[in-house]
Formats: sequence, C-alpha cells, structure tokens
Amino acid sequence: MLNILILLIALSLLLALIRFLKGPTLVDRVVAFDSMSVITAAMLVVLSFYFKKSLYLDVAFVFGLIGFVGTVVFAKFLDKEI
Repeated sequence: MLNILILLIALSLLLALIRFLKGPTLVDRVVAFDSMSVITAAMLVVLSFYFKKSLYLDVAFVFGLIGFVGTVVFAKFLDKEI
C-alpha cells in the first residue's frame, strides 16, 4: 500500500516540476515551487513510515518550514516590498 502511495506522490512531484519548468509566468513558477516543497515534505513523512525512522519526520518539518519561508520571501520580492 505504501508503495502505491510513494508512486503517486512521486508522480505529483513530477507534474509540479513540469509546471515549474514550463510555467509561463514567474508567479506560476513560485506556486509550483511551493507545491513541490509541500509534496516533498509529504514524501518524507511517508518514507518515515516506510523505513520506520522518525528522523525523516524532523527533516520533513524543517523542509516544510524552509519552503514556507522561501515562498513568503519570494512573494515579498514579487510585491516589491524588499
């Protein structure tokens, strides 16, 4: 069951990567980057259950936090407030 879930999450990550590379505007790329960071954090959570290691949960939390802060900073940059 977890194998199917990992495959589906990897597929969604691939689709977000395609949007990141093809995105016609910068805003599309920022949204795709944010989606990729959330999907990667979800993948790390699933991998923590798969390998039965809690270290992946810590990495997923930090990765999600860095992805959120990066998206906020980039949004401020696009809004020209920095």
